[in-house]
Amino acid sequence: MERVPTVSGTTNLVDILDRVLDKGLVIAGDVRVSLANVELLTIRIRLLVCSVDKAEQIGLNWWKYDPHLTMPAPVIPAIAEKVQTRKRRIASKPVRRRRKQ
Repeated sequence: MERVPTVSGTTNLVDILDRVLDKGLVIAGDVRVSLANVELLTIRIRLLVCSVDKAEQIGLNWWKYDPHLTMPAPVIPAIAEKVQTRKRRIASKPVRRRRKQ
């Protein structure tokens, strides 16, 4: 009976995923559609797979400022009205100056 070589040591999916998220993985490619040597469509694909911590470490934090991904803090109408009333009241008061002694 012939022996089949095996890999010594075990690596499971969790270890691989942990390593990819820690170090990062970049996939880059171009898709071009041409007809009779005339380029009709070009799609450039750049994919970065990493953890959020790693992305921030390398300067990628666009999700913090994207309005489609970040939601504004919920505003309670009663509190918002009180804040606006207070702002108007403060703006309408005359400025008092201290007398010099």
